Amino acid sequence: MKILTNITSPEAIKSLSIEELKVLSSEIRELIIEVMSKNGGHLASNLGSVELTLALHYVFNSPLDKFIFDTSHQIYTHKIVTGRKDLFPTIRKFQGLSGFASPTESIHDHFYAGHAGTGLSLGLGVAKTRDLQKEDSYVIPILSDAPLACGLTLEALNHIPKDLKKFILILNDNGMAISHGVGTIHNDILGKFTSPDKPKKETETFFDQFHLKYLGPVDGHNLADLITLLLKAKASDQPVIVHALTIKGCGMPKAYEDPITYHGVKPFDPESGKFHPSPLSKETFPKIFGKQVLKMANEDPSLIAITPAMPGGSCLDAFMETYPDRCIDVGIAEGHAVTFAGGLAYGGMQKVICSIYATFFQRALDNLFQDVALQNLPVVFALDRAGLSPSDGTTHHGIFDISFLTAIPNVVVAQPRDGDLLKDLLESCFQWNKPACIRYPNMTTEETGREIIERDLGKGEILIKGKDVVIIALGHMCKCAHEVRNILLESNIEATIVDPIFIKPLDTNLLFQLMLDHHYFVTIEEHAVYAGLGMCVNSFVMQSGFSDIQVQNFGLPDQFIEHGSYESLMKEAGLTPEKIAKAILERFSLKQGASAREKHWNLS
Repeated sequence: MKILTNITSPEAIKSLSIEELKVLSSEIRELIIEVMSKNGGHLASNLGSVELTLALHYVFNSPLDKFIFDTSHQIYTHKIVTGRKDLFPTIRKFQGLSGFASPTESIHDHFYAGHAGTGLSLGLGVAKTRDLQKEDSYVIPILSDAPLACGLTLEALNHIPKDLKKFILILNDNGMAISHGVGTIHNDILGKFTSPDKPKKETETFFDQFHLKYLGPVDGHNLADLITLLLKAKASDQPVIVHALTIKGCGMPKAYEDPITYHGVKPFDPESGKFHPSPLSKETFPKIFGKQVLKMANEDPSLIAITPAMPGGSCLDAFMETYPDRCIDVGIAEGHAVTFAGGLAYGGMQKVICSIYATFFQRALDNLFQDVALQNLPVVFALDRAGLSPSDGTTHHGIFDISFLTAIPNVVVAQPRDGDLLKDLLESCFQWNKPACIRYPNMTTEETGREIIERDLGKGEILIKGKDVVIIALGHMCKCAHEVRNILLESNIEATIVDPIFIKPLDTNLLFQLMLDHHYFVTIEEHAVYAGLGMCVNSFVMQSGFSDIQVQNFGLPDQFIEHGSYESLMKEAGLTPEKIAKAILERFSLKQGASAREKHWNLS
């Protein structure tokens, strides 16, 4: 019988011998590989943190002792040993376990987490509350995949009290972020601990200055050494940093050889490690972006790209390989990336594209406001993963950015419906001479290879003309709008479909003309409905003076959305063609065979 079979809580591992813990580590790796081969997920970082997590649970007492996982993408072993082993095959599935820390799942998870750099600040806050309440427990922030270089982490380091007790910072150092580590902290400070020709003592002083007693480095896969060092940290009367050296992908040859590709994986063969062939023949928006930007860079030596630790995910890796001086990875530092982009654009000598996930762009709102928009610098922000991030869930959905982007003066916000339009916008955006945000999802799209069309700022497009209802659909939701139109035709209702292309500035001239001969308007977007395109359209309609115009908004509900397949999340949100068409018919009281122009608004 496998040892893992009997592990239903952290208490169950405390009686195991070192040899039994080694066997358990292998069994957990087998389970992680098996489940990830079917579900996809964060593989390499979790394979690298198995022994470290087991050692922490062996020495400390969760949930009394608080394990606070920074980013928390390396939390799989923790989930398995804290009573969620049987549910582990549901991870990242609709209504299954989250791929990140989730307090609703277990008392062993204390915060929702998905963005890097939060663990130390949260830990210090928890420790302060513990001390004020005169409680007796350990607080253990666990940092992994390079969050030590995040601005928030550095701010928290600056705030560690020298008399803080029972506070142990775990640095799970695998030498990587998602891609290779960058910057002085990675190369010079942490590098001194692993390089035999550099004095370790000199670097220990770095942590001493932040009131942290340095312990390590320790082999993060040697259970005996880990447990010994953690027991030493536990006995310390001052705050401690334990530096564990781990290997991303440990235990799986393919993931070990290529930890970047196997950081976040799609389904694969668990025996060979080879990914299953994709049934999709079309390109994705991010891949089209990457190819187009490289083409533009080939033609224009003034073009420069910036990424906060996401060259692979943002499809800038080919650009970085071709022009290493013009494609800059600044590490997991979104705020710095945006302000740095502003500095590069100052003077007009460089054309600057900053590629950043929509959910992470939230972290740089003030930088956008102060350092780019206020200066009216023509930085182009490529907002990848705009919309649902299905399997990642709550912390990663890019569904709130329109709300804050449209609130800031000077900022252009656009979204292409397909790959051709994405290329048009990229080729046109520097002519607008303004900060511009081009948002797009991580999904396949059409790309015909037609000639580039220069897109004028703030100009939308009528895709098909009807006479009854105007459907304004944002980006890829234009495809949904066409399906809605076909359903409405069965009731003899003809819809006009509009692609606004620009959320800001909105094409108000186009909308005004449509209001002259349409009374019913519908907006469809994969964004929070209370803060997106629909609200922009509503505001214009209210100010237009047309008292008989009625608008119905379709978007994502005003709540934090969990994880699941794209189809299941869209169905739950009511954003399927069938549900939208039915709601239009009900809301406008449109009967089969009747024209929308012949009906009155029904408030019931």
